Amino acid sequence: MIVTGIDPGLARLGYGVCRVDRGVITPICYGCIETPAGTRPGERLVEIYTSLQSLFERYPPDALAMEKLFFSKNTTSAMGVSEVRGVILLTAEQRKIPVTEYTPNQIKLAITGSGRADKAQMQQMVTRLLHLDEIPTPDDAADGLSIALCHIHVMR
Repeated sequence: MIVTGIDPGLARLGYGVCRVDRGVITPICYGCIETPAGTRPGERLVEIYTSLQSLFERYPPDALAMEKLFFSKNTTSAMGVSEVRGVILLTAEQRKIPVTEYTPNQIKLAITGSGRADKAQMQQMVTRLLHLDEIPTPDDAADGLSIALCHIHVMR
């Protein structure tokens, strides 16, 4: 089973792809889809859509997990993230990939055992759980892996 975790963002979308085989979790790839500031919003969304299509073509996921939108102050960035979430949902639906959403606290709890874990604790646990030599960078890629891991743990 292949699980893709996505941390949605307009400037930088983090993703992590993991394979689960007989209870063993193996990271396949992780990274970011970045779109340049100053580019028209529609162009940025097309870039994200095209990049997700390529990612899903290369590593066809059986499940997609995504962080739920959470914002308290910056409504401008929340609108951009909402649009990106729409692109993610569209791309997944076109391929009949089931999508599950998790809050930041659910993800932290699944990975560290505490819904109040900080970013450093999350990155260290992702590194340990996936037996990586170093902390995945940038942060958004590590977040994508943590979301994939969250889904895998919840599905068990």
